[in-house]
Amino acid sequence: MAYVDEVIDLVVKKNPGEPEFHQAVKEVLESLRPVIEAHEDVYRREALLEQLVEPERQIKFRVPWVDDKGQVQVNTGYRVQFNSAIGPYKGGLRFHPSVYIGIIKFLSFEQIFKNSLTGLPIGGGKGGSDFDPKGKSDREIMAFCKSFMTELYKYIGADTDVPAGDIGVGGREIGYMFGQYKRIRGTFEGCLTGKGLDFGGSLARTEATGYGLLYLTAEMLRHNGHDLKGKTVAISGSGNVATYATEKAYQLGAKVITVSDSNGWVYDPEGIDLAALKEIKEVNRQRLTEYKKYRPNSEYHEGRGVWSVKCDVALPCATQNELNLEDAKMLVANGCIAVAEGANMPTTMDATKYLQENGVLFAPGKAANAGGVATSALEMSQNSERLSWSFEEVDQQLQRIMTNIFQKVADAADRYGMKGDYVAGANIAGFEKVANAMLAQGV
Repeated sequence: MAYVDEVIDLVVKKNPGEPEFHQAVKEVLESLRPVIEAHEDVYRREALLEQLVEPERQIKFRVPWVDDKGQVQVNTGYRVQFNSAIGPYKGGLRFHPSVYIGIIKFLSFEQIFKNSLTGLPIGGGKGGSDFDPKGKSDREIMAFCKSFMTELYKYIGADTDVPAGDIGVGGREIGYMFGQYKRIRGTFEGCLTGKGLDFGGSLARTEATGYGLLYLTAEMLRHNGHDLKGKTVAISGSGNVATYATEKAYQLGAKVITVSDSNGWVYDPEGIDLAALKEIKEVNRQRLTEYKKYRPNSEYHEGRGVWSVKCDVALPCATQNELNLEDAKMLVANGCIAVAEGANMPTTMDATKYLQENGVLFAPGKAANAGGVATSALEMSQNSERLSWSFEEVDQQLQRIMTNIFQKVADAADRYGMKGDYVAGANIAGFEKVANAMLAQGV
């Protein structure tokens, strides 16, 4: 049996009931076959792949807190510190009822390669809880965050592990957690990123993932003889990534016609009203059912279907496995030329394969949505220097990083005879740096 297949079987056997993690490992290792086969003797002797798929540390803990009615609630917290070969662990915290250890492992495994691609000295990690912030008061969220950090603080720090936000964790949650860390440790340090601008945060952090997604998409299109300007874009999601992907798409001359949330989706043929979207989601924290009040000519649809509309570019920015094979067939039939992942693993494996086989340019999340973690790393740099950079400085750095990521991805694919396969290219480029560091540091 080939080395890759042995390790995939080992992962499934050792991590039962974790399909997301299995999928992530399989997708990465399958695309790395040419690299692994070229260095199989060394990698086998050092058990490099076995080391790569086993987290350095995974932490699970109880999070008790008191709600507004005086009732004690208990949630579960997680932090998976997967790989620190090239720098301190770096990756977000997700607060959502779907969170369990398998989700966190898949996210932190993907984070290893994403962080490597940025070219910045950050390793891979991820964390979170099955806590649901929706419907909770600020006081309840503060109570949870303080309890969560009372355990997590033992394992993080500016040179150890620097979490950030993810689904369900925005500036409010980061602020509460940072305050608790500071109270317990008695130090003011860059232990979290995504902080408020008044206490060590970075300009452009909120916009970073969405902006970065568009910078890479524009570079991918340019590299293949297309121009983003004038293109019609379908976007899923309506959180940070989707909102600021919409904003940057408009700035680069494209038109965004869809957004979605967990209940349904909006189609606006005239182009999504960005101001309305921000007011609904960022100010009022409402559902997209409200959008029609702002744009009567728009359509609201319950459930799935955001990929059924005709578009040139599709940007899934909601959650994992949201774009399936049937969706991919609709996109191809409607003439879509490019898909770039704004979320983590939002496209199923069979959908990815179908898109690639039908000539659709496909940028995987570990490359396309690396703008968030790249800017988080820039926030770490600012914290270490005790400096604050301008929005323009951060944005310029972000654009440079995302353009470089695409070039690394394209070059890696070319080197191994897989021109245009950016999934393989991203995995190879991210893997090579981590593998070399692991081998250099020994067992």
